[in-house]
Amino acid sequence: MEQQNQRWQVRSFSQLKSWARSLDPGYFALVMATGIVSTGLNEHGMPLAARALFWLNCLAYAWLLALSVLRLRCYPKEMLADLVRPGRSPAFLTLVASSCVLAAQCLLVVYCPLAARVMAVWGALCWLGLLYGFFFTVIARRVKGTFSQTIHGDWLIVIVATQSLAVITTLLANDNTPEVRQQWLFVAICLFLIGCAWYFVIITLITYRLVLLYLKPVSFTPTYWINMGVLAISTLSGSEIVLNAPPTGPLHELMPFVRGFTLFYWSMATWWIPLLGLLAWWRHGWSHVPVAYEVADWNMVFPLGMYTVGTAALARSTGLHYLNAVDNVMIYVAVLAWIWVAVGLIRRILGAKRVDGA
Repeated sequence: MEQQNQRWQVRSFSQLKSWARSLDPGYFALVMATGIVSTGLNEHGMPLAARALFWLNCLAYAWLLALSVLRLRCYPKEMLADLVRPGRSPAFLTLVASSCVLAAQCLLVVYCPLAARVMAVWGALCWLGLLYGFFFTVIARRVKGTFSQTIHGDWLIVIVATQSLAVITTLLANDNTPEVRQQWLFVAICLFLIGCAWYFVIITLITYRLVLLYLKPVSFTPTYWINMGVLAISTLSGSEIVLNAPPTGPLHELMPFVRGFTLFYWSMATWWIPLLGLLAWWRHGWSHVPVAYEVADWNMVFPLGMYTVGTAALARSTGLHYLNAVDNVMIYVAVLAWIWVAVGLIRRILGAKRVDGA
């Protein structure tokens, strides 16, 4: 009996190592997608579903973080190779965004400010390390890949991570004295503007890739939905800054600029949705690329959920309440997309177990 237990433990640890070794660094997009859909459900009067997704998200985050640590421990060279590969390394920044999204859930879905602060600090540390590490390795790398192999939608996670940090900084600023609150709001505005600036740089490269270079239908992965998602989270970031800005003072004088930029980003996010839908049809309907679960699918769910929450925040910050008609529909689109991708993940796991047990 003891030998059987030992063999089972060895097999279990070997399976864990196998999962860790093959872990896609972008899998934290699952946490991002689940977190924002949970927040959207809570805002639309469905707190039970929102809390259920919150606890599921906590489990998913802990599991993915444990696998990441195990991968770093057992396969450091492979993980380092991914970290320094320009086409792969931006996906690590999903750790930053997922940490900040989970921190926001701790404030908006289940009020636990201490957990939110811990997650926000962790997210900020990851942002500093991963963001500057990414740009340093891209710039200092001696041998660089071709443009089409390097540039894709994942690069926009640089902005998603930055704007998610701006959002949680704004939300946490409310629990401080007015003077400290203004200082943290200043930090949030700076992060918002950094994200806005990098958007123009990176989206130019991605648009060049899409428009002027040949793109195979199979290469149009769901990561390109981040083209819209980054604009949606910028909308949320700017809206929260406007909603939490002081009524007077230097920061208040900046609010018309922030409000205008926020509306600009929401408009561009709205513009992207029909084009991305057409390109998805071109991939699957016209070119018959099979519809199958892939990790990148969560990068489609997250923008849909973020567009919902960002539109609601924009309506509150501008007084354009007729925009609520948009997020009242989009919340169901986001939930259906989450269910569809989650079912695909479950089927993939069950299929893998059947293969292992055969």
